[in-house]
Formats: sequence, structure tokens, C-alpha cells
Amino acid sequence: MTTYAVTGVTGPYGRLAVAALRARGVQPGDIVAIARTPAKAADLADAGVVVREGDYSRPPTLPAALAGVTTLLLVSGSEVGHRVAQHTAVIDAAKAAGVTRIVYTSAPHADATTLALAPEHRATEQVLEDSGIAFTILRNSWYIENYTSQLGQYLSSGVILGAGGDGRIAGATRADFAAAAAAVLTESGHENAVYELGGTPFTFPELAATITEVTGAPVVYRDLSVEDFAAELRSAGLDPDTASFVASLDGSIARGELDTDSGDLQRLIGRPSTPLADAVRLAHSGTSTGSGEA
Repeated sequence: MTTYAVTGVTGPYGRLAVAALRARGVQPGDIVAIARTPAKAADLADAGVVVREGDYSRPPTLPAALAGVTTLLLVSGSEVGHRVAQHTAVIDAAKAAGVTRIVYTSAPHADATTLALAPEHRATEQVLEDSGIAFTILRNSWYIENYTSQLGQYLSSGVILGAGGDGRIAGATRADFAAAAAAVLTESGHENAVYELGGTPFTFPELAATITEVTGAPVVYRDLSVEDFAAELRSAGLDPDTASFVASLDGSIARGELDTDSGDLQRLIGRPSTPLADAVRLAHSGTSTGSGEA
């Protein structure tokens, strides 16, 4: 019997990955949901999922979290600058626990990009490759929710600011990426594979046009240099380092580093990825009811 573990289950992606496993027929008792704060996953426990404490930053919590697990979805951490050590702790604990395969959520083109997020992901990929455990690497492109979560702001100002030019973003929803992870976790034939995952590409001008079409409110995209975009972010309250980091991500978009035409996502989930307009429509319905959820 296969026991699946998912880390980061109190985040939106991890929670969707658990749901996607359930949708593929995995019994709740065969899923281990690993959370830094298990109380925040009480609803999963109520549904029969095994909830365990596991904190990337506290390695002693990891052996018990991974006991008896066969296949692990290692959801990349959010603490930039600390992730290689954190991920390595999980991989080491998984190896000691007898986990036979690890699926890891990486960054697009992690081995050949200037994307500021990539070095930690590539280093983690190398740790996986060196571990001796069978692995599958999911190089997820941007979540559409990165933008739809800001829909209220876009509608209020009528402007999307950025430095992406006409660069294409192969965005998909978190649910699409989670469905791909569940497919890889539950199917054979994905050992030691690397998948570049992305949806139908769109540009920032196309994002603005789609928001306008769906909501009826005019929204335009205003393109800036990376430096000017960083200055705008600083004026909005971001500290200088964070502003420069965020602006640099748009520079990567302008260079085409968030685009892919691999088709891996669509093949894994067995359907087209969610259209941008549908994701905007869902976010708009949430904004309209005051939920703010994307």
C-alpha cells in the first residue's frame, strides 16, 4: 500500500494537492498532511487525513512526520534564502524514513534561467539527484492567482504596473498544478523525470484586456523599466531589497523566462489548463462578494 505525504498543507497549493489526491481516489487514511501548525489543518483531520507536525526549520520534527510514508510531495518553502537548507533537511529525513520517491515543486527552467528564485530550486534539484531516492521535478510556472489576488487593486486603480514588456507568462491555476502533482504521485513512469509545467501563455497587456472584458471595468497595463518599477514598489511601501527582487522577476518575464510550450501540464492533467478568463471570472466573483479569495 502506498502512503502519500504532502508538506505545506496549510498553504493554498498544499491543500489543493491533498484535494487532488482525494479526487484521484486516494483514501484519506493513506494521505499524511504535514503542517508546521497541525491545528490549522484540523478540517483535514476531521475528514480522515493523517495530520502530522513537520517544520522545515526544525529538523527534529521531520522523522516522525515521514514515518511510514512511501511517496512524498515536497512543496517548496516560502522563506527565500533559507530554502536549500530546509529542503535538504526534509530530503535527508525522507531518506532515513525509507521514502521511495520525492516529487518536488521547482521553478521554470531552473537549470538555465536568470530568474532570481531559480538558484535555490536548482540547488534543491541537485540535492534530490544526489540523494539516491527516485524523484520527479515539477517546474511550475507562475500561478495565475499571483495576479488575480490583486484584482481589487487593479480595478480600483485601473492600471497594472509592471516591467514585463510583452513577455509571455505560461500561467496556470494552483488547482491545475496540484492536479499535475497528484497525477505524478499516483501514476508510475515518472521516476527521475523533470517536467516544465505551464498553461496557455499570456502577456501583461493581455491580462489587462482580459480583466477589462470579464469585469467591464477598464484596466490598462503600464510598462516600466525594472528600475522604475522597483521605485514604484518602494513608494508603495516595500523595502528596497524586496522591491528590487520583485521587479527583477518582471525582468525575467520580459526575457521570456516564465514561458513554456512543453505541454507537460496538459498531458499530466489530461485536459487544457484553466483559461485566464475563467480564473479572472472566479476571482471577480470573490471580490464582488467581499471574500477576496482567488
